[in-house]
Amino acid sequence: MGRDFYAILGVGRSATGDELKKAYRKLALKYHPDKAKGSKEEAEKKFKEISEAYDVLSDAEKRKIYDKYGEDGLQAGMGDGSAGFQGANGFHGNFNFRNPEDILREVFGNESPFGSFGGGFSFGGFGASPMDTDMFGGMGGRRSRSSRVSKGEAVIHHLPLSLEELYEGTTKRLKITKRIVDGASGKTVPATKVLTIDVRPGWKKGTKITFPEEGDELPGIVPSDITFVIDEKPHDRFTRNGNDLEVRVNITLKDALCGTTAHIQSIDGRTLDVHLPSVTTPETAKIIHGEGMPISKQPGQRGNLVVRVNVVFPRTLTDEQKSRIASAL
Repeated sequence: MGRDFYAILGVGRSATGDELKKAYRKLALKYHPDKAKGSKEEAEKKFKEISEAYDVLSDAEKRKIYDKYGEDGLQAGMGDGSAGFQGANGFHGNFNFRNPEDILREVFGNESPFGSFGGGFSFGGFGASPMDTDMFGGMGGRRSRSSRVSKGEAVIHHLPLSLEELYEGTTKRLKITKRIVDGASGKTVPATKVLTIDVRPGWKKGTKITFPEEGDELPGIVPSDITFVIDEKPHDRFTRNGNDLEVRVNITLKDALCGTTAHIQSIDGRTLDVHLPSVTTPETAKIIHGEGMPISKQPGQRGNLVVRVNVVFPRTLTDEQKSRIASAL
């Protein structure tokens, strides 16, 4: 069967063209011999392998043959033609991979993403002479090393979530519109994509979720990242303070002096009984451990619920009430 091109690019067998391109771009930036650390020989070998994997999987007909017969089938010229085994480009055996330089130019546009890394690697080992061509300068001269592909500025979106969603966790599917390069025409065309965010219980305001290189595709520019920043919607009863929740409860002056049990509804709908002893002063705080927000980095652990007491005083007192209070105190 030969090599597993899907594993080489780190994608699944159902990977789309966009996913293949993103995987190739990431690996090319990592393993290009002008940038990779360590052995240049090993980097060249790895980069060649990445290019060959992308060459096959990004071509619909080559991919179809590869999925059915594997790399050995490609090399043997197998295909679905009715007259024997005809290959993806009408060949019978002697399959050749495309030059990595051509693939790099196709994916990154007309500017080298490696010009400022030094090293002067020119794909000389992949069918081009280092004296005759550089990565994007073509024949007859070398392009300045100062040119390189820039990356688009990150696109920031805010994602408002309710306190209940941050408590329980939720899944958000967000539809975005962007421009992609059409493989057939080379022009940019509009496209839509759904991005999925699995919100973990306990996430806080300001948490960032980044989708690398999901922005617009433009010639010579690496697509920008798309980042979603969590916002927390105000709650009508609870206030969040880190991993703790705070809720206010009103009690009468009588209950403050004589003691009572307050009934609090938790954020997930349970009823909590809070015993308040006699003589509870205004702003007294009762702490219920483990009834706050989930701690996202410590599964199974929760913050605390702070119950803050508000004593409601009567607006007026009769002379008789004043006398009784005075006698009691």
